Amino acid sequence: MQSPIPNPGETPPLSFDRPMAIVGGGHVEPALLRELAARHVALVAADGGADSIDAAGLVPVAIIGDLDSLADRANWENRSRVIHIPEQITTDFQKALYSTRAPLTLALGMTGKRLDHTLAALSALHEVAPRRRVILVDEVDMALAVCGPLAFAAAAGERISIHPLAPIGFTRSEGLLYPLDGLVLDPVGRLGTSNAGTGGPVKIVPADATPWLLILGRERLWDLMAEWG
Repeated sequence: MQSPIPNPGETPPLSFDRPMAIVGGGHVEPALLRELAARHVALVAADGGADSIDAAGLVPVAIIGDLDSLADRANWENRSRVIHIPEQITTDFQKALYSTRAPLTLALGMTGKRLDHTLAALSALHEVAPRRRVILVDEVDMALAVCGPLAFAAAAGERISIHPLAPIGFTRSEGLLYPLDGLVLDPVGRLGTSNAGTGGPVKIVPADATPWLLILGRERLWDLMAEWG
């Protein structure tokens, strides 16, 4: 599935050879942003997310969006690269996604503040999952958009949720308290909320490449970044 507007205008995508974080206007902990910066993660603001980065004492590499939420644009243009995309078909998060490339993308401040923004963020993950690795991060959890099988290690009793972004069947699983073998999950039907690891390797094998979400506690973020970043 292609983005409705792949990259309007003549500005080429910003490409990073390291992980990047797209920061939105929802709640983002300044300490987390500072730790990401210390780990050399490129910080890109989706419109008003620039204020969250500024509150952490940092400067974004770029600010992308329709800029209707950006305070003091003129000041920002003296400090960072400001990319104005006026189209209103997509959200600022989607604009930041189609305007960038990175081996791993974190998305912060996209949930919690407004329900419509949270739903739009999930829709964006479904759209881009086939072609890039994106992790949605909030105060408690992180959600990795996945296409196809996935293997990782989990502690016994560790909470593992498998959330379908569209109806999807699973061929088999290993290392889960409640196996997924032969099940069909559906966002308006059966869900995979609050499963758990049995301790050791976990393997999840879907029947096709339909996107799905792996949801783990946010404390696992650094593990995933080390493995996939």
